[in-house]
Amino acid sequence: MDERVREHAEVLVDWSARIEAGDDVVLDVAEDAHELGVAVAEKLGERGANVVPTYGSDEVTRAYLRGHGGEFDEDPAHELALYERADSVLRIGGGRNTTATADVPSETRRAYRTARQGVREARMDTDWVSTVHPTRSLAQQAGMAYEEYQAFVYDAVLRDWEALADEMATMKDLLDAGEEVRIVVDRDDRPKTDVTMSIDGRTVVNSAASVAYDSHNLPSGEVFTAPYATEGQAFFDVPMTINATRVRDVRLTFEDGEVVDFAAETGEEELAAILDTDAGARRLGELGIGMNRGIDRFTDSILFDEKMGDTIHLAVGRAYDACLPAGESGNDSAVHVDMIADVSESSFIAVDGEVVQRNGTFRWEDGFEG
Repeated sequence: MDERVREHAEVLVDWSARIEAGDDVVLDVAEDAHELGVAVAEKLGERGANVVPTYGSDEVTRAYLRGHGGEFDEDPAHELALYERADSVLRIGGGRNTTATADVPSETRRAYRTARQGVREARMDTDWVSTVHPTRSLAQQAGMAYEEYQAFVYDAVLRDWEALADEMATMKDLLDAGEEVRIVVDRDDRPKTDVTMSIDGRTVVNSAASVAYDSHNLPSGEVFTAPYATEGQAFFDVPMTINATRVRDVRLTFEDGEVVDFAAETGEEELAAILDTDAGARRLGELGIGMNRGIDRFTDSILFDEKMGDTIHLAVGRAYDACLPAGESGNDSAVHVDMIADVSESSFIAVDGEVVQRNGTFRWEDGFEG
């Protein structure tokens, strides 16, 4: 086994999930992620955890959804109980085909997501962490040779997380003290972004790849919160695959916090299906600012792309509870779909009118122009 696989497992179990003896853990392993699954299981055994392995397969999901009539039982009790009783859920992505569910009708996928919203909530109430094992299908999706993609993944995952957490805390403090964020990207070759949103009363998460920071992705490297009262227009120039559909050059127009107009160069039908999922799907659930400079290119994987330095992302749909005051509910939806914009040039992010990042450079970094 590649020693980097064992190091990945150790970071996942110890730094990210903080597994302790006696913890009840669901270990969900995707197709072609067997090696990392084995390494993680070994670490969980060493910690004295109780493990239930499950098999996550897009091809199996495709077969089920295409065979089903479309009237799904709401929150099946056996599935719900698994997550309600778990302390942690570790999800290891991989897969053989990144578009395995492309021919599943969007209305079937939407009905399935909606029927399992309670299951999703139960899973997200655990100390869950998602990561990926570098597979050939993901390398192909990223447009990279397999060995090159392995190096990319481990550069993003195997890093000094404590040092990055300290840097991201600076941005968290600026946002926690703010009331309004404005993002502007003004280039000649694309529609202008000029969008404002309120963050007053919301908590900003320092997403340092550990549940100790209310962070649930490995790799991570972003600060995020749950905005509201969004106004203006945003353009997302980073292509992405959503529900096995290629979506690119998305434009969203907001009025009174809601998407009132939208367009996409490709994948507009899928975008429409997402926004029509429920009432909350037309409102923002997340503003995120990428700060992981160990991620140096786009790979068509949201797990990596949204964390990349010089990017921001906005997600329509569900807001994360970690961003909300105790007892307060944020935007609710069966979906949470991120869309990413490059802010490396002709751009700025302002908090309460003060620029905190310009052209991808933060105010505490060399080269910042106020």
